[in-house]
Parts: sequence; structure tokens; C-alpha cells
Amino acid sequence: MTLRIGFLISHPIQYWTPILRELDKLCELTVYFAHRQTAEQQAHAGFGVPFEWDTDIMSGYRSEFLTNVSRRPSSDSFWGCNTPGIVEKIAQGRFDAFVVPGWALWSYWQAVFACRRNGVPIMVRGDSQLIDERRGPLRAIKQIVFPSILRCFDGFLYVGERNREYLLHYGVAPRRLFFSPHCVDNDAFRSGSEAARQSGGSTRQTRTARILFAGKLIPRKRPLDILRAAKLLQDRGMDLDITFAGSGQLGEELASFAHSAGLSVKWRGFVNQSEMPAMYAAADVVVLPSQSDTWGLVVNEAMACGVPAVVSDIVGCGPDLVVPGLTGEIFPLGDIAALSRAIEAVLRAAPEGQRRDIAARIAAYSPAAAARGILEGAVRLQK
Repeated sequence: MTLRIGFLISHPIQYWTPILRELDKLCELTVYFAHRQTAEQQAHAGFGVPFEWDTDIMSGYRSEFLTNVSRRPSSDSFWGCNTPGIVEKIAQGRFDAFVVPGWALWSYWQAVFACRRNGVPIMVRGDSQLIDERRGPLRAIKQIVFPSILRCFDGFLYVGERNREYLLHYGVAPRRLFFSPHCVDNDAFRSGSEAARQSGGSTRQTRTARILFAGKLIPRKRPLDILRAAKLLQDRGMDLDITFAGSGQLGEELASFAHSAGLSVKWRGFVNQSEMPAMYAAADVVVLPSQSDTWGLVVNEAMACGVPAVVSDIVGCGPDLVVPGLTGEIFPLGDIAALSRAIEAVLRAAPEGQRRDIAARIAAYSPAAAARGILEGAVRLQK
């Protein structure tokens, strides 16, 4: 029997596309979008510049846009997505299961309530982790209230180990958990990076170590930590070439520090999806020193291109993807000396062994694996 699965997502997102395409091969899938994100709203989301994704993110699955009646349409606030039309879609859709990617939008709750009324199993796929939560009274209140909220869902699609721990902490039964890993289009990134290397545009230099930061230049990503660590490495005699692929509010501060420290830095600004494989191909290590990152999909992208990663111990993908001494290194958040040592350790490792370990690790975090987890949840909830 072919299952009918419905999906509600805030707006078209490049990371969801490969999962939806794989899921469409396994079931009868319909995807609903709650909001049409504009180029200007992408800028306000922290990218720093207005843009549209330059890769196809809409084909390969059936989808439609709902009417968003919010007075201030946006995917960044709870009331920014208000789509009462999802109620009728679910009532008439004869779905065997329905999925929402979280609980932070009113539209998602409109879908949850409609599923409860119509007897449709509802699954949620999020990436919350305990390490990110605030201390004090708010956490104590959440400890009391949140288990009741989670009981509104029938199944939970966890994306990684820390997300699984989070759900278990709040009382979700293990039998209601289904692994649907965070992922990117591994094949596209791998082939794109291989093509870039073969073209000669990313030939490895003999002595210069190439460090890449890919992301928004915003405080929670802590990009300045990379420059501070690079200064320590440079003072120890290491020849470095640092690239920042991204834009944001910290751009001028970073450039000023790099200039005063005498660091060799390339500022690429915002880099669209089709160009990212070449950026990774030209790097020896990707660094993500974030203080708040529930996953860090740039690490998936880098590893799909065969590049190791150094991440802070707050970054959510660490326990899943970054195996110290094999696929990268993990350092304590804000410890610049430890960050410099982690970068140095990765750069001094044998690249051939690194690539083998990285390929083995990232293979389990694929769109096909994510789609299989969703289907497994839908099947199990029929019983």
C-alpha cells in the first residue's frame, strides 16, 4: 500500500528539497508552504543581502502555497504564518500521516489541531537540544508545561543524537522516535567539489593551510574566534589563508581585526548554493565556532565535499558528524587556544585517511536516510 503523506513547511527551503524528492519516491506526497519568502526577507533573516536561491528547490515533488492571512507575513515570528486553509486540506486529503518541522509557527499548530480532529497521525521533525536552553525559572516552567505540548504529536523525527536526548528528557517514549537525520544533497556537493578540483581552480598549495568559514557574519556564529585562533597559529609559524563565505553585521569588525593582525583573508560575501561546492573544494578545514547552533548544516556540506570540520562543543552536529582524530575536532566554546590547537590537529592529519573516514560518516546522513525515517514513522503509526 502506498501511503499518503502531507507536509507543511514555512516556505521553500533549499535543505528540505532533496529530502522531499527522496520521500516522493516512497509515498504519495503533498507539500504545503505557508509563506512566500521575498529576497528582502532573506536579507532580514541574517544573510545581509537580498537574494533568491540559484538552484531549483521546487521540482521533484508536488507542492502548493497556502494563503497566508497574517497581518505581518513572515516565517520569523509565531504569528507570521497564519494559514487557515490547511484545515480543509487535511480534512479532505485522506492522509495516512502528516509532518510539520517544528512548533514555532501558528500555521504548524493549525495543522496539528486539524490532524487531531480528523484522526491523522501527526509527526514533528525539529532539532532542539538541551544544551541550548536557558537556565532559571523559564526552564523550570518548560519542564512542567512542555511534556503536555509534546503529547499533541504522535511521532517524532529526530535529526541527531542531541535532538533525541532532548525528546527523551521531556518524556517522549522511545517507540515514538524515528531517525530522520539532518542532511544536504550529498551527491550534488560531492560531484560539484570534484569538478572544481579537476578544473584546477582549487589545487592545494604546498605550504598554505586553507581555513573556511561559511555562514552568516553574526554574533552567535562567533566568526571573530576564527581570526583570533588564526593569529595564534600564525604566531606559531603556520602559513594560513582564511576565507569567509557569508555576509552580515560583523563584516567591518572582522575586516578591521584581520587587517590589524596581519592575516591573509578573502572576503567572498554571500555565496549562493551553486557556488558552494567550489568553496569547500578550495578548503582544507571548515570551522564553525558557534555559541548557538542546533545543528550546523555547513558541516554536512563540507563533509559531503570531503572536508573535515572543527566545531565548538555547542554545535549540535558534533556528536553525530565530528569524530575527533578522524573527521575533525571539537573544542570548548570560546576557548581560542583550544580552537587553534584543534585547527592545527586537523591540518596536520593525513588527508587520505580523513577523506575515507569522512565519506563513511556522512553516508548515514543523506536525504535517502531522512526520507526512510519519515516513511518508517508513518508506517509504524498505522499500527
